[in-house]
Amino acid sequence: MIDIQTYLPAKRKATSSGWVSFNAPCCVHNGETQDRRRRGGIKTNDNDWSYHCFNCGFTASFVLGRTLSFKARRLLSWLNVPQEEIERINLESLKHRSIEGILDDRQSEKTTTQRVQFKNKMLVESAQLIDDSDQDLIEYLQSRSIDYHEYPFMKDQQQKRPGILIPFTYNNQIVGQTIRFLDDRKPKYLNDLPTGYVFGMDWQSENWQQVIVVEGVFDALSISGVAVLHADVNDAQVQLIQSLGRDVVVVPDQDTAGMKLVDRAVELGWGVSMPDWPDDIKDVNDAVRTLGKLTTLLTIMQAKDTSRIKIELRKKQIVKRLRD
Repeated sequence: MIDIQTYLPAKRKATSSGWVSFNAPCCVHNGETQDRRRRGGIKTNDNDWSYHCFNCGFTASFVLGRTLSFKARRLLSWLNVPQEEIERINLESLKHRSIEGILDDRQSEKTTTQRVQFKNKMLVESAQLIDDSDQDLIEYLQSRSIDYHEYPFMKDQQQKRPGILIPFTYNNQIVGQTIRFLDDRKPKYLNDLPTGYVFGMDWQSENWQQVIVVEGVFDALSISGVAVLHADVNDAQVQLIQSLGRDVVVVPDQDTAGMKLVDRAVELGWGVSMPDWPDDIKDVNDAVRTLGKLTTLLTIMQAKDTSRIKIELRKKQIVKRLRD
């Protein structure tokens, strides 16, 4: 099979997380200016690969054993892969096709059809991936026990306030963003997201039996959960979370606003977890910073409850502590 990296531009950069960034070839074909900031990225796994452009939002992927998709064909042609080579790749891939692969394709199509769709959005031209030179941004992420290589954290060079731009993705397409400003001024966050959006859906693995629902972006990033981005869950978000088909565990912030999320979770029949953390731990990210990820996850699962009475008792304990 083809080694797609042999067709990438000479000017490229590999990251420790396995992504290779280079000037995206798709932008000029999608009505955007030519990329000169290496905002295209590709990640390979044996013969399989995934591509994402953080300028025009174009994505494509290839899995051995499946038909070469239209978008994958377009990307290969933009990378100057000869047409006869593209056809050879498709034929070679189909030779590895199995019954399991066909069923996977059908299930993938079914899931995509059933899931909510959001309109794709393009990031501002001045947005750029964080690199090793952005020490202030990296140190902030490290202070929250988050590795900046594990998510495409960005910066907006036109913003007068220092901040981290976090793209919101769904089905690996950009549908919005938030900026977390690092100074002491308000607002701390500047959000641009569609109604009903849930952050973190793209990294939920099919073999996971639980989905942990939290409030904030950094909470979700800390434990690979999903974030509803406020202390409530609207009907569209409920539909999206339940489409995962697994047990739901809600971990609210341990503050007054977070208790509203508890009421909504009980109404929906979801599990709730309010671990007995030290008083200075208010949310999941605080817990990870203090206790570590594994211990935080263990305390969450140990404190999970579905009994309305027990949940109400625990809620009253937290409210009393907040008042005292």
